[in-house]
Amino acid sequence: MTIKIGCAPCCWGVDDVTNPHLPPWRHVLAEASQAGYSGIELGPYAYIPLERDVVRAELDRQRLSITAGTIFDDLVSPGNLQSLLRQTREICALIKGLPQLPTQPGQRYPAPYLVVMDWGHEERDFAAGHTDRSPRLSDEQWAGMVDHVRRIAQIARDEFGVRAVIHPHAGGYIEFADEIDRIMIDIPFDMAGLCLDTGHLYYSGMDPATWLRKYSGRLDYVHFKDIDLATYEQVMGEHISFFAACARGVMCPIGKGILDYPLIKRTLEEIGFAGYITVEQERDPRNAGTSLRDVAASREFLVSAGFA
Repeated sequence: MTIKIGCAPCCWGVDDVTNPHLPPWRHVLAEASQAGYSGIELGPYAYIPLERDVVRAELDRQRLSITAGTIFDDLVSPGNLQSLLRQTREICALIKGLPQLPTQPGQRYPAPYLVVMDWGHEERDFAAGHTDRSPRLSDEQWAGMVDHVRRIAQIARDEFGVRAVIHPHAGGYIEFADEIDRIMIDIPFDMAGLCLDTGHLYYSGMDPATWLRKYSGRLDYVHFKDIDLATYEQVMGEHISFFAACARGVMCPIGKGILDYPLIKRTLEEIGFAGYITVEQERDPRNAGTSLRDVAASREFLVSAGFA
């Protein structure tokens, strides 16, 4: 398979840069390298500093390259647009100036990518995974979000040569089947691709293999997670935010949960996916003491399953 596996800072609980319990970014890079990874995502805006030379030196020391940068923010509110565009330019400028991962045979667009995710809406956060109780955007709000995504993707493409990929995320306004279908109609292929996440798909009521196949023509990048079924069934019966569920352990090392990774592997082979996949295991950063163990276990499972 022409697929390479990386990881992301969320495996150490890094999602909210204002969280006082986040581990130092150099510690995260060191443990990612120690676990055997050669690629890692940048993580949320400004967790890893924007100083190119400082970051490059540490990446070189740890023999790592950046797989993707991340816009993880409110894509809906008109007042947030200028912040989104500033983040886009600063992230893209940084990742294009850092060590690049080799392009794999058959990979449509080179890494690093810009992963674009909607986040920051309490009414959706506490309804994550529940399509029947999650409010939807009005047509006007949806059109505004689409315009924001288009502008982000156009800046990334035209100013920096970075491929933007839309990531449906539990607890955001691009999460469920109807929303994925709609955003794929509204954002053309030449503007942005798709990053499907096996764990978010399952969490939100979709079969990962089915959706990887359905959107194989738009799929540029993939996130791998696994889900602890007992915890998932518990949190689905509670009024709980998505990251509170993660803090409870709903995400587990790859191969330890309910997801059918032999089927996912066959699906990726059959659709001819090539490029990069990132392992994620969202958690409370106060539990980051087990992150090295878990990301190493995930990588060992995937290597044993035939992923490089």
